[in-house]
Amino acid sequence: MNILEVLFLGAALSMDAFAVSVCKGLCIKKPTAAQCAAAGLWFGGFQALMPAAGYILGAALTSRIDRYVPWIALILLGGIGSNMIREAFSGEEESSEASMAPKTMLPLAVATSIDALAAGLTLALLEVNVSVSCLIIGMTTFLFSFFGVKLGSVFGTRWEKGSRIAGGAILILLGIKIFLEHMGWL
Repeated sequence: MNILEVLFLGAALSMDAFAVSVCKGLCIKKPTAAQCAAAGLWFGGFQALMPAAGYILGAALTSRIDRYVPWIALILLGGIGSNMIREAFSGEEESSEASMAPKTMLPLAVATSIDALAAGLTLALLEVNVSVSCLIIGMTTFLFSFFGVKLGSVFGTRWEKGSRIAGGAILILLGIKIFLEHMGWL
C-alpha cells in the first residue's frame, strides 16, 4: 500500500467523523477555531490510535493467516464500507450535541473510529509502515473534522449522507484492489 492509497484510506475512514463534525457545526452555529480544533483532535487522535491497536493485533496473527490476506482485506474493508453506505441510507444520526466536553466527545470519537481498528488489522497483513499510516490517517481525520465543524455551521447536513457513501465506496474499492493485487490479477 503506497502513500496515496493510505491517504485514500484516511479520507474514507474520516467520513464518519466528518459527518459528526458537520452535526456539531450545526449545533454550534458560529464555531471558534478552538472548537474546530477540539473536534479535530478528538476524532483525529482516535483515528490514529485505533489502526495502531488493530495493527498490533493483526501483527500477532499474521504468520497464522498470511495466505488469507487478500480475502481478509476484501471482507474487512468491504464490510466496513458497506456498513458506512448502509448507515447513510438508514437515516441513523449521530449525536449532534454542541458540547465538546470529554463525556460527549469520547463516545463519539470511539464510535467513529471502530472501523479504523479493523483497517489496522488490514495494515498489519499488508506489511506497511504503521507509524506513517496512522499519522496520515489521524491528520486526514483531523482536517476533515476541523473543517466539518465549520462547514456544518455554514451549509448544514447537505453533505452528510454523500460523505458517508463516498467513504464507504472508497473502502470497498480499496478492499477489491488489495484482493486483486494479492491474487495476481492486477
